Amino acid sequence: MKIRLLVLACALASSGSALAGFNTIAEQGAALPYTVLGSLDDGKVEIRHGGYGSSAFADPNNNQRFYALTDRGPNADSANKGEKQFLVADYQPAVGLFEVSDQGDITLVKEIGLTNPDGQKITGLPNPKGFGATGEQAVDGEGNKLGTDQYGLDGEGLVVLADGSFYVSDEYGPHIVHFDAEGRELARISPQGLQSNSGELSLPAVFAKRRANRGMEGLAITPDHKTLVGIMQSTMYNPSKDEATNRTLTRIVTLNLDSGETHQYLYRQNDDNLSNSEIRALGATRFLVDERDGKFVGGDKPAQKHVYVIDLKGATDVGGDVDAENGLLVNGKTLEASTWEELEAAGIKPVEKQLAVDLVEALNYPHEKFEGMFLTADGKLAVLNDDDFALTSDKKGKVTQKMLPTNGEIDSARLYVLPVDLSL
Repeated sequence: MKIRLLVLACALASSGSALAGFNTIAEQGAALPYTVLGSLDDGKVEIRHGGYGSSAFADPNNNQRFYALTDRGPNADSANKGEKQFLVADYQPAVGLFEVSDQGDITLVKEIGLTNPDGQKITGLPNPKGFGATGEQAVDGEGNKLGTDQYGLDGEGLVVLADGSFYVSDEYGPHIVHFDAEGRELARISPQGLQSNSGELSLPAVFAKRRANRGMEGLAITPDHKTLVGIMQSTMYNPSKDEATNRTLTRIVTLNLDSGETHQYLYRQNDDNLSNSEIRALGATRFLVDERDGKFVGGDKPAQKHVYVIDLKGATDVGGDVDAENGLLVNGKTLEASTWEELEAAGIKPVEKQLAVDLVEALNYPHEKFEGMFLTADGKLAVLNDDDFALTSDKKGKVTQKMLPTNGEIDSARLYVLPVDLSL
């Protein structure tokens, strides 16, 4: 008996015990570490790094570790339409590897800065025309134009493989970029017609219709590691902003990494302009998806932070002609310009979904941006917020500290762990 217990103890120690770490995180969550990049407004506003929370993925090789992704860096809206303030213009997007101690504390093990195929640092600046441009104009805090970056990424979705390499999906192209374990770009998968494609794989051309700042927000991989599955944050402007009237419709795309074959499915959101910010695979066709608004708990209107189980099985593949700029048409209209009644009459079914967790009900979730999600080794749900480097801005472009209305504290990235019902 003693020998058997010793073998079991050694096995748990070598793999990272599922009974420690994540299960000791308190109900109020555990904070991710940060450093201070700089300050604004005579030191009254901190720029924190931080910023990990656009996506999260369980370490496939260690049960007590997870990866988390930054977006394009400290940024804020400008007073001028179409402009975005990049407050640290040379910020390098990164993936962080974090470890949860047996006491439930989180430490940063290493940071992987993203680079182009030549090993040079990339930035989060928008792409130039033809390479995934969103129409956004990058400026610094003084309003000076900053230009573009052909390899720039606004990372939002993350998949990590056992060999340490990883895929990042973003809000520009939208692109899916394969990086090696050191963060060097290996290949860039973009919608057909963009010059940024660097390999044999591509996304259907219609995905270039994504809205600025609402691109491919979530990325998953099936358990056999053969198929990437991406979800768009919100309704794409297809064929145009004014004509895309179905603002509860968003798209899921699957991409076979061997054949390049793609399929598309529709997801129906609960209200106009909500966000699907993360997707995680439960099987070949079953996934966890988050669906959220951008509200804080305690505001004028109720906040939604939901996690759903979905199944692609039974949903209609709306891929149609992948070369078509606007994708499949129904009665001469794009899917985004069609009502759900029109789509149903055409025999098109969205994915089935069932509520798994309401974070507001379960945690009184205090953050407005729930964007990271993964399952721990023993099947609990870990969720992570995007703290936006602790910054926000008003309609006049004035940048202020991002505060939580529930307690008046500065918003920071926190990991929460809770049970989840995975049935559908």
